[in-house]
Amino acid sequence: MIEDKAAELIVDDASETIVTVDNAELTDAQSPVTAQPDLGLILDIPVVMSLEVGSTEITVSELLTMGSGAVIELNRNTGDPLDVKVNGKLVGRGEVVETNGRYGIRLTEVVSQQERLGRIA
Repeated sequence: MIEDKAAELIVDDASETIVTVDNAELTDAQSPVTAQPDLGLILDIPVVMSLEVGSTEITVSELLTMGSGAVIELNRNTGDPLDVKVNGKLVGRGEVVETNGRYGIRLTEVVSQQERLGRIA
C-alpha cells in the first residue's frame, strides 16, 4: 500500500490534464506508481517476425547488372547467429533449423527487456 493519501498522475502531456487519485482506496496492484500494464489488451495484435541473414550495400549500377545466378556477399560469416526481429526491432538471435519440412529458428539469445526498451528511445 502506498503511504501518501493522494497522488497526481499526468494523463495527457499536451493538455497537462491532472487526475488526483486517493491512494487510500488502492491496493498495491492498482497503485499508479507501481501498477504493471495490462498486456491482455494487446495479446491478440499480430506482429511480423523475421529472420535477418545479413545485409550489404551496393550501388544501383551493381543492382542493375545482376542476373540470375549472381552471388551477393553479405556482412555475416557462416555459422554466425542470425538476427530475429519483430516488426523490425531486434528481439534475439538464433540458428536456422528444419521442422516438419519447413524452416524454423532456434533462439540462442533473447535481447533483454532493458535493451529492447533502450532501442526504442
